[in-house]
Amino acid sequence: MKKIINDPATVVEESLRGLAAAHADILRVEPDPAVVIRADAPVAGKVAIISGGGSGHEPLHGGFVGRGMLDAAVPGAVFTSPTPDAVQAAITATTGDSGALLIVKNYTGDLLNFETAAELAGAEEHDVRSVVVGDDIAVKDSTYTAGRRGVGGTVLLEKIAGAAAERGDTLDEVEALARKVIANVRSIGVALTAPTVPHAGEPSFDLGENEIEFGIGIHGEPGRERIPAEPADALVARMLEALITDLPFADGDRVLLFTNSMGGTPLVELYLAHGIAERLLAERGIVVERRLVGPYITSLEMQGMSLTLLKLDDELIRLWDAPVHTAALRWGV
Repeated sequence: MKKIINDPATVVEESLRGLAAAHADILRVEPDPAVVIRADAPVAGKVAIISGGGSGHEPLHGGFVGRGMLDAAVPGAVFTSPTPDAVQAAITATTGDSGALLIVKNYTGDLLNFETAAELAGAEEHDVRSVVVGDDIAVKDSTYTAGRRGVGGTVLLEKIAGAAAERGDTLDEVEALARKVIANVRSIGVALTAPTVPHAGEPSFDLGENEIEFGIGIHGEPGRERIPAEPADALVARMLEALITDLPFADGDRVLLFTNSMGGTPLVELYLAHGIAERLLAERGIVVERRLVGPYITSLEMQGMSLTLLKLDDELIRLWDAPVHTAALRWGV
């Protein structure tokens, strides 16, 4: 294993120190328990938006803390859910009379620990709601989840819910918008190589030189099937066919297309794939009105990509376009 680290046991701690040093104008990091908090939190009169999960998926979630997105992110160890006390600390640091919305990816540890924290916060008279993201169409169940996993749609949800909270929506309104996004977003991912978790020191799974894992999870969980490597045209068409038929998406739909690197895929390949996806969607009469391309929800150094489609309306477009100022996503400011 060759990685730019000192000790596998301190990777997350040292990374968070670097995040805080690089973006002190946007966020601060509380070390024990580890929480990434918006620099000006708590913001009076505003619903707090809080998310989190295992590290190794950067910039998710800490890179999305800031104006117009998250008020706090709770990082666990690599590929490991954060503890309830850390989630509770994030709630305490950011939540006022307007309450908080917890955005939880559908993994068993995340569900249990965020639920426990919400119950503890409720005992302290905080109004805390939770929504669960399960946009991964690859599986109905896995060793990590009860139902579909939360993947690329999480990024889009954090942006849209964050924008709604920033403009002053109530907790009821922000929660309703979040559920609308969850109902209308779908994702599928593929892997060309496996990631290596620092404390494990070896790849998470074995994949042949000419094999692709179709429907991979962001922790290296198995997908729908293992297929022979194929040209980008065929692979993107296979991914889109699975996505379009699931919701389903139809002629005339307006969508946001998110083409995401799993961490090790160069942008030259990612833009190539994105161009193919735009062309294939246009051929079906599906209108790509907004797009996002880049490594925004990764799996360490895994080579691979995911495609996410979100069905849009005028309100969701306005919220997507609203100003955002975070380490990893910023426009309109």
